[in-house]
Amino acid sequence: MTHWEYWPLWAIYYPLFPVWLYFSIKARSFFFFNAANPTMKNGGMAMESKMEIYKIIPEQHIPQTVFISRDERPEMALENVLRNGIIFPFIAKPDIGMKAFGVDKIHNKDEFKDYFSKTPENFLVQELIPYTKEVGIFYVRKPGEKKGKITGIVSKEFLSVIGDGKSSILELIKRDPRSHLQLKALQKKFGFKLNQVLDENQEFVLVPYGSHTRGAKFIDDTHRLNGRLLKVIDDICSKIDGFHYGRLDVLHNSLEDLSNGKNFSIIEINGAGGEATHIYDPKHSLFFAWKEITRHWGMLNEISISNHKRGHSYLSFKDGRAMLRANGELEAQLKII
Repeated sequence: MTHWEYWPLWAIYYPLFPVWLYFSIKARSFFFFNAANPTMKNGGMAMESKMEIYKIIPEQHIPQTVFISRDERPEMALENVLRNGIIFPFIAKPDIGMKAFGVDKIHNKDEFKDYFSKTPENFLVQELIPYTKEVGIFYVRKPGEKKGKITGIVSKEFLSVIGDGKSSILELIKRDPRSHLQLKALQKKFGFKLNQVLDENQEFVLVPYGSHTRGAKFIDDTHRLNGRLLKVIDDICSKIDGFHYGRLDVLHNSLEDLSNGKNFSIIEINGAGGEATHIYDPKHSLFFAWKEITRHWGMLNEISISNHKRGHSYLSFKDGRAMLRANGELEAQLKII
């Protein structure tokens, strides 16, 4: 209760409902965000296909990706993956998803068949990127402007434990509140392996994904923004048709390499629904988070109104409600994978 970063989203966002209502009145639409990124379904708020977004990103900056339909036979799907040059281990994740639910590392044919049988929707297979660090970069560019700006940078520490030569992985997990909150999911994933004792100072990565909901620690690195990094991100985003607002999740070797435009890969772009996740740094207060959320909603609102004047539509109230309902149902399904 004393660490707001663990609170459910409704507890963080519901107090800001009057703010959203204010922006809705300005735009004359509750679902104004649809116009923010015209080339993304629902502006990238929810229920958008990741594969369709990958198609508008310059291909040299994304992982090799194969779309898998649930209508395919698992054997044929795997053959297609291997034919495209993707080898084990690789990453599987839902084509429409959120919060890294349903994302898994697949090591062999049996694990692929098991993932295929459990996932409720179409999914993607991606090559495993060798870079070990992940950063989220929030980017905003007003319609008509040639250059945008970076409004937040978050580095992500994957959930892991460090051995002491005496304690089991399970005991180490229980000592840290961040990993203890993930205990049920970790027991399901690792089983008896959690009884293993790690050597002193040996690191064991529990969840190799930069998702806050799956235990990653977020660190606000906005102060590390520099002109070179802005130019690299601006050059990429300016080539993405209709993209004005959202967060790029990037695997990289180092922030210095990324600032020099090398050794990185964009693993996702989140549009209107993307959070400025630097707010989740444990050093920040809830009031800081509310201030940043409001600031970003203001930019989202301004961009949406501007694009609407250029002929891009808002989402109707009926369609908006249907989107939120479908998103809730999908989230419930993905949580059990």
